[in-house]
Amino acid sequence: MEKIEQKHFNEERALFSSKDISLEECTFSDGESPLKESQDIELYNCGFAWKYPLWYCKNVIMKECELVETARSGIWYTENINVSRTTINAPKIFRYSKKIVLSEVHFNKGDETLWNCEGIQLRQVKTTGDYFGFHSKDIEADNLEVYGNYLFDSCENVVVRNSYLLSKDSFWNCKNVTLINCTIIGEYIGWNTENLTLINCKVQSHQGFCYINGLRMYNCEVTHSDLIFEYSHGLDVEITTVVDSIKNPYDGKISVAGVKELILDKRFIDRSKIKIIRK
Repeated sequence: MEKIEQKHFNEERALFSSKDISLEECTFSDGESPLKESQDIELYNCGFAWKYPLWYCKNVIMKECELVETARSGIWYTENINVSRTTINAPKIFRYSKKIVLSEVHFNKGDETLWNCEGIQLRQVKTTGDYFGFHSKDIEADNLEVYGNYLFDSCENVVVRNSYLLSKDSFWNCKNVTLINCTIIGEYIGWNTENLTLINCKVQSHQGFCYINGLRMYNCEVTHSDLIFEYSHGLDVEITTVVDSIKNPYDGKISVAGVKELILDKRFIDRSKIKIIRK
C-alpha cells in the first residue's frame, strides 16, 4: 500500500481513481472530487474543505478526520466505509451508499444526511440537523444522540438502543422499527408506520403513535403526551405511567397506570375492539 503523508491537494480530482493508498495528515482544499472512484484507501487525520471528496468509492477506512462545512455532499454512491472518531460539519453526507459503519462520529450540521443508504451501523454517533436517515434501511444504532426533526422517515428494518432522540415527526412511514432503552421526545411520533416496537423507553409526544399498524410498547414511560394512538391498529401496549390523553385507538389492548382523558368516539371506532386496562 502506497503511503502519502502531510501533503496538501488543491486541484480537482487530485487523486482520482486511486487504489491501495494510505493518507496521513493530508489536506484537500478547493478542488472537487479529490478521491472519486478510488478503492482500498485509508485516511488518518486528514481534512477535507471542498465538495464531493468520496464519491463512487469502495473499501474506505477513515479515522480522526474532519469535513468542514464546504465539504458538503461528501460521500455518495460509496460502498463499505468505516468512519471513526471523525467530525463532520457539512450537510448532505452519505447518499445512495451501503455498508456504512460510523463510530464516535459527530455531525454538527447533519441535515439531509444518510439518505437512501443501506446496511448502516451507528455507534456513539451524535447529529444535529433535520431529515437524518431518510429512506434508508437495515440500520442498527447504539448510543445515538439526535437533535433535529423528521428522523428516519420512510426507513425499513431499524433497531435503535440506548439512545436519546429529540425529533419532531420521527419514524414516519417506516416498516419494522424497534427502540430499546431509548428516550424519544417530539410530536407525531411514528405516524403511518408498520410494526413499531418500543421496549423500556421513555416517551414525550403530542399526537404520537397515530395511524400505525402493529404497535407494541413494553414497560414504557409515557409522560407529557396527549391524543396518542388515534386510528392505530394492533395495539399491544404496556405503559407504567399516567397518560394525559388517549384518542380513538382502533383495536388491541392498552395497559396503563392511568389516563387523564380517554376519548372513545363511537362515530369513528368500534369500542368493543379496544381494551383499556388501568393498573
